[in-house]
Amino acid sequence: MEGVNIFELTCAELAGELNRHFGKGEYHAAGICREVFKKGRTSFGAAPEFKNSQALAKKIATAVRLPECTIGIIQEDDSITKFASQLADGNIIESVIIPSNGRNTLCVSSQAGCRMGCMFCKTGEMGFTRNLTAGEIVWQVHTAIFSFSQPIDNVVFMGMGEPLDNFNNVMQAVNVISDQRGLDIPRSHITISTAGHVDGIRQLAATNPGNLCLAVSVNSADDRLRSRLMPINRKYPLASLKKELLAYPLGKRGIIFIEYVLLACVNDSKADADQLAAWLTGLRIRINVISCNPGSSTAFKAPSPEHAAAFCKWLADRKLFVRRRQSRGLHIQAACGQLTTV
Repeated sequence: MEGVNIFELTCAELAGELNRHFGKGEYHAAGICREVFKKGRTSFGAAPEFKNSQALAKKIATAVRLPECTIGIIQEDDSITKFASQLADGNIIESVIIPSNGRNTLCVSSQAGCRMGCMFCKTGEMGFTRNLTAGEIVWQVHTAIFSFSQPIDNVVFMGMGEPLDNFNNVMQAVNVISDQRGLDIPRSHITISTAGHVDGIRQLAATNPGNLCLAVSVNSADDRLRSRLMPINRKYPLASLKKELLAYPLGKRGIIFIEYVLLACVNDSKADADQLAAWLTGLRIRINVISCNPGSSTAFKAPSPEHAAAFCKWLADRKLFVRRRQSRGLHIQAACGQLTTV
């Protein structure tokens, strides 16, 4: 069991490890999970389950580990908190706590850097360094809750990286985050956001995702333009993406969130809106429209607020559910497309 990271295991999985190595099980695993995930402690010897077995607590403590991450720079603006995390190998990632209407959403990173290369995203300019482990992903949630004393209601994989490019670690992190004896954030409050990784969407569909939310960044319904903006479209063009979304298992009330970044004079015309509406035919979706943020790219500019509102109206006139998202945390580079550590 030596070297097993508690942040990478559900309570049931931890119980299995304890059984294999110490002849113990759920009783002691529940005590460890309660101390670590409910109380935010890094030790568990004080748990009632170990009151009469301190020697066992010490043995287990030497056999397990926690993520070797530290909090780096912290920035705050407009009630938004962005914190950098330095990983054991020196890589740095960023996470953002976003309060809204009495609830807190945490935007987590799944990779150090990103290999997708989207033209309007600063993270894409960094290039790809490596995948995060499940423990490093869970650490971001644990840190937001206990180091920043912020209850987290929603977790969105919209930070640095393409979540479905790190499928196994992301899904294990989801299992730990949603574990009722762990951090206990319901899967219906967790969103996986993808640039359109068709193979990853197919893998996700095969896991019986249940209430787990899926968001897809589209940004153009024209293959030529989308391939220029999002190189992933060259491998997974719009036809293959739509085929996979049509096949994706949604619950009775399930929907897919479509993310659309408005780039002035690039993808914000009425013709673009009409083409998007046509492409979305047959899909159960809601559209989130957000203007390109300053600093996310020097090549693009945001349309005027009036034009952004008009774009949303063109979609709404086609009987589509559209929400215009407002950027927050702009001054600390915490908004969509702004996360970078270089």
